[in-house]
Amino acid sequence: MRDLVVAGGGPVGLATALYAARAGLDVVVREPRRGVVDKACGEGLMPGAVQALAGLGVRPDGHPIAGIRYVDGDRRVDAPFGSAGLGVRRTVLHAALRSAVDAAGVCVEDRPVEAVVQHADRVVVDGEPARHLVAADGLHSPLRRRLGLDAAAPGPRRYGLRAHYATAPWTPYVEVHWSAHAEAYVTPVGPDLVGVAVLSSRPGPFAELLAEFPALTTRLAGQPVASKARGAGPLRQRSRRRVAGRVLLVGDAAGYVDALTGEGIASGLAQARVAVDAVAAGEPAGYERAWRRVTRRHDLMTHALLSASRRPAVRARLVPAAAALPWVFRAAVHELARPA
Repeated sequence: MRDLVVAGGGPVGLATALYAARAGLDVVVREPRRGVVDKACGEGLMPGAVQALAGLGVRPDGHPIAGIRYVDGDRRVDAPFGSAGLGVRRTVLHAALRSAVDAAGVCVEDRPVEAVVQHADRVVVDGEPARHLVAADGLHSPLRRRLGLDAAAPGPRRYGLRAHYATAPWTPYVEVHWSAHAEAYVTPVGPDLVGVAVLSSRPGPFAELLAEFPALTTRLAGQPVASKARGAGPLRQRSRRRVAGRVLLVGDAAGYVDALTGEGIASGLAQARVAVDAVAAGEPAGYERAWRRVTRRHDLMTHALLSASRRPAVRARLVPAAAALPWVFRAAVHELARPA
């Protein structure tokens, strides 16, 4: 009987498997998608995420990120990191983690988890017994739904779209451009490549959403589009709890607030670590408390910024306020940048 089955072979699922292998657990990953998996995301790793990946022996190629820059028209304010972040193509990150999982001797099976039956001392996954199951199957987690852990997610629905442009980065910062209804994130991910992600409560074609940012549109005019636009959403997802018997939810499957603060990978890695700690200790119920501890800071700051940005009068003053009180802006970014 295996110690752990991980449902989902994205970055958080693969990191869970690496933590489990390091803890001496017999683990298998179940992922129906073959090869390297792409996804719409901002592709910026905060310093805490870079450090967590390095601790797993994973050092993906990318472009150094010096900090976060807020931009609104002619106004801009910078918050440098204490140590470097990294802009990394999602496919590059996935390939690096998969290579590490293969090197660790972890089995990855090209099939989904479909049937889960729980007992007091084990969980039977598609007829095969295991001691625990981690659901890392994404934003719209099928396992979260099957286990009855889905919860209503009130508030406006937000969506993300991302594409790449073949142009040299013009800044070492992740630029966050603000408009009345959306944000655009520009992340350097290579010497001749930037990723552009747009978050908005108004779904639409990428070009139409990008048009809300005239200065950015002008800068990108004539630059070759290097990837097709990919979308994700609605972003807000909630779970009733993160543990159901011997099943633990990690990463986006455990719930998601918004991509506004760009800390999804760092938060997911922290969840993977404490989930494996709970499994290794034979105390899966303890993961709920640990999950709240490692996600509290990120979730509180994301909720606060998201709530403020929903009010037009406040939203219009966010960048001017950050420029007027740069130490507050920098302190908030440093909080998000440090390890969970």
